[in-house]
Amino acid sequence: MQPFTTFIAIDWSGQAVERPKGLAVACCTAGTAAPELIHRRWSRVDILDYLGDLATTGTRALIGLDLSPAFPFHDEGAYFPGWEQSPPDAKSLWALVDQLSADDPHLAATGFVSHPHARRHFRQQRDCGDLFPPGRGRFRICEHGQEAMRLSPYSCFNLVGASQVGKSSLTGMRVLHRLRARIGMWPFDPIPETGPLLVEIYTSLAARLAGMRKGISKIRDAQTLDTMLAAFGSDPHLLLARYDDHATDAILSAAWLRTATSQPELWSPSALTPQLAATEGWTFGVA
Repeated sequence: MQPFTTFIAIDWSGQAVERPKGLAVACCTAGTAAPELIHRRWSRVDILDYLGDLATTGTRALIGLDLSPAFPFHDEGAYFPGWEQSPPDAKSLWALVDQLSADDPHLAATGFVSHPHARRHFRQQRDCGDLFPPGRGRFRICEHGQEAMRLSPYSCFNLVGASQVGKSSLTGMRVLHRLRARIGMWPFDPIPETGPLLVEIYTSLAARLAGMRKGISKIRDAQTLDTMLAAFGSDPHLLLARYDDHATDAILSAAWLRTATSQPELWSPSALTPQLAATEGWTFGVA
């Protein structure tokens, strides 16, 4: 397998608008130069095209997406128990989300969560589905692993609150479906010998591994960002016009990906089974 030469981190957004403020993309190459933010008013369609171009050029890029590519499956033996259309695996899930959201502009996923069967499983604003369990909701196996690392994951079925990840995950699934024939995603797909590869990342994990204490996971100033980058052997970054969570999350995560790719244990988590690899996936970096 050829080593990766380019490392890209994408802070995602599920906001149902054309150009969400939360989308941010940072990129670095092998070596020690700090990742640079790719300045652009991104849309999800823009990022779909950008990733497609990486596949066309055969760029040996490891690309981290800050979203959950699947819902819990292991705990109930299905994504949506009791629904005949509940998909058997993640790639079928991506196709279903894209199909039921086909009328939504900007690769949003309102159509899916408003479907009469699907909506029963989600906690939405002023509409908690009758199959959303009491408490925090259902979790994937790797999300229990995140908790063991003292992180604070949210259920993908929770669509309420500033920290929810469900909307990002659903819109991301539409993009993943459209990239299926062009770019693989680990662990649903094997690591390719050449070209790009997608992985799921959790930006708070990069911050924690860089030394940020529990309870604080957002970087909003230049000095803190450089301190965190140094923990991953990175040079200081180019000064930004504005320090927001999305930009700094993407920059730090790209630097972490560059160091993490050479750690073989991260590619072979002990709890990752073939069934999980096909249904729930895994967060890269959760050992």
